[in-house]
Amino acid sequence: MEVIYEDNHIIIVNKQSGEIVQGDKTGDCPLSDIVKDYIKEKYAKPGAVFLGVVHRLDRPVSGLVVFARTSKALTRLNKMFAEGEVHKTYWAIVRNAPRTCEGTLEHWLVRNEKQNKSYAYDKEKPNAKKAVLKYRTISNSDNYTLLEINLMTGRHHQIRCQLAAMGCPIKGDLKYGAPRSNPDGSISLLARRIEFVHPVSKEQIIVEAPLPDDSLWQALASSL
Repeated sequence: MEVIYEDNHIIIVNKQSGEIVQGDKTGDCPLSDIVKDYIKEKYAKPGAVFLGVVHRLDRPVSGLVVFARTSKALTRLNKMFAEGEVHKTYWAIVRNAPRTCEGTLEHWLVRNEKQNKSYAYDKEKPNAKKAVLKYRTISNSDNYTLLEINLMTGRHHQIRCQLAAMGCPIKGDLKYGAPRSNPDGSISLLARRIEFVHPVSKEQIIVEAPLPDDSLWQALASSL
């Protein structure tokens, strides 16, 4: 486990693809338990360790995950996430270059619980939620494009679904139209940067995740 930032109230870790943030029906050990064990051992804490989950990343996605170490931080972070005061920036490698180098995508997303998948529509549908994101092109290679994405809303599989609806499925994302999977089962989506005012100290917190250890990621980011 890679800790990116840590203090008395919050801890930010770099999630690897394949890890789950919180326990689910698979029974696999979640990242939250790994972080608890880390805190318990590092600070020799007796008894149960408090750790609050304030947001999640899909299992095949890598990058930054914020946890609360105190109930005060958890309450405040939950409110900050709900009110859009936590700014998250994602990077995605897509197969097809978008028609414009940057833009805003607006769709109505309908979630299918059985399939664990969302569907994008141009017009409002029953049970649909409006989804808005902004993207810009960072770099291109012969076959792939690296995009930076900022979410204006937080919907189920929003980035994956909206980029696919634009004709640019994320590399490795079979569920949303990629032609083949990545060898490690990941999809090429990274929670790259997170920025917010600390819920207790009120300091500005800005952290970045390292790039995945992958030659394509490194090549596409080398122009920066």
